[in-house]
Amino acid sequence: MASSAVLPDEPAQRRFVELANRHLKPAGAQLSQHGEADGYPQFQLSEHGRGTARRPRNLIFATLGKPDIRFTSALDNDIEVAERADEVLVYDRPVGKEGLLWKHLLSWWQETRNIPDQDQAARALYSRMEASLPPNSPGQKNLFWHYHHANRDRLNDVPALLPEIWLHWDPKTLRQRGAHAMQNLRMDFLMLLPGTRRVVLEVDGMQHYTRNGGTEPDSAQYAATIAGDRDLKFRGYEVFRFGHDELRVRERAQPVLAGFFATLLDRPPAGPS
Repeated sequence: MASSAVLPDEPAQRRFVELANRHLKPAGAQLSQHGEADGYPQFQLSEHGRGTARRPRNLIFATLGKPDIRFTSALDNDIEVAERADEVLVYDRPVGKEGLLWKHLLSWWQETRNIPDQDQAARALYSRMEASLPPNSPGQKNLFWHYHHANRDRLNDVPALLPEIWLHWDPKTLRQRGAHAMQNLRMDFLMLLPGTRRVVLEVDGMQHYTRNGGTEPDSAQYAATIAGDRDLKFRGYEVFRFGHDELRVRERAQPVLAGFFATLLDRPPAGPS
């Protein structure tokens, strides 16, 4: 239908492509222009975003410490938190083609916590996730606050922002594992967008490039962080990093975050609040 053989009118072609992409993008595809023929644009179906074809089985997030996890069925990838289950949230429901939206997360929270009132459940879920943010990182707190505040009137329809998310798991510590340790075990935030896109957000403080309490530069630590990023990107994740100073002051952080999320979610930025 986007072909000039069917629509020998460029504006009509582009209107059709714009309309079709509204339905294709949630499925991880889009019509993109790939050259011209006889003066008319040619469009081809291509992947949208850099998502992975796999859908997550378990989302371990908002942890107040390293969780004690064990497999109850290794064949089925079923896990349980063996101790201190109240210090970790585990979302184990299927994630559909539209990604993980706030309304999905809220529904899970209501049912598992038996909170019939939706507003009460929303406040409790927000508070529980906020409590997992590091107290010494106002940048992370500002990002979390801004996203929910800016989208407060349409929160049900935007992707959930999962804080303190475990992307890798190793029962041993980095020191115990040594040279074979996996980097970036836990990330600041994860969003699961339509088209199986996995988006990681990081707010980098001094610990990412210094040692001894920020008194000395640490190129080895920085190199490990960048190596971890490369690994995530090869696995299909999109990784976006903010410098902590960008987000330290809420008033200065808001326009930065508004523009970023508008571009990421492909929608107009929320107005000033």
